[in-house]
Amino acid sequence: GIKWMSSLEAKFEDTKDKKPTAEKLERLRREKINRFRSKHKINIQGTDLPDPVATFDQLQKEYKIHPKILENIQAAGFQVPTPIQMQAIPVMLHGRELLASAPTGSGKTLAFCIPLLAHLKQPRNKGFRALIISPTRELASQTHRELVRLAEGTGFRVHMIHKAAEAAKKFGPKSSKKF
Repeated sequence: GIKWMSSLEAKFEDTKDKKPTAEKLERLRREKINRFRSKHKINIQGTDLPDPVATFDQLQKEYKIHPKILENIQAAGFQVPTPIQMQAIPVMLHGRELLASAPTGSGKTLAFCIPLLAHLKQPRNKGFRALIISPTRELASQTHRELVRLAEGTGFRVHMIHKAAEAAKKFGPKSSKKF
C-alpha cells in the first residue's frame, strides 16, 4: 500500500530511523571535550592530543597509576585536578613532549611529578633513574618536598643534590663515576 504523510511527518520519520554514525558520535565527543577545555580555560595546540581528565580517579582507571600515589594525592588535600593537571598529566602519560605555562600555585609541580613516577613504575636498585634540574634552590626544594610527599610508601628514593662536594660525601666518592 501507499503511505501518505506530510513533509513534516516525513522529516520526523527520517530522523527517527537513523542511527548515530561513528563520525557523528566522534564529533559529539570532540564538542564535549572542547566545552570542558573552554570551561576550565585550557588552551592547547598540537595534533592527536589525549583528552583531559576531570578527576584523579580517572588516572587510576585509564592510566593504571599506582594506588598509593593516588592515596598520597588525596592525603595531601587535593580533591580535583587543576586545569594544568587536567591536560598536562595525560599528555605526559602518553609520552608526549610538553611546554606548559600556568600561574604560580596552579599545580605544575604535581602535573609533572605524577607522570614521572608513573613512567618509573616501581623502584629499582639501578642508581638515578630520573633527573629534575631546577633553576633555583627554592624551586628544587619545593619539587623535592612535593615528590617525597607523592612517593611516600611506594619505595622510591628521592634525593636533592645542591652541592657536588656534599653529594660525594653522601653517595660515596665513586658516585661521580657511577652516575
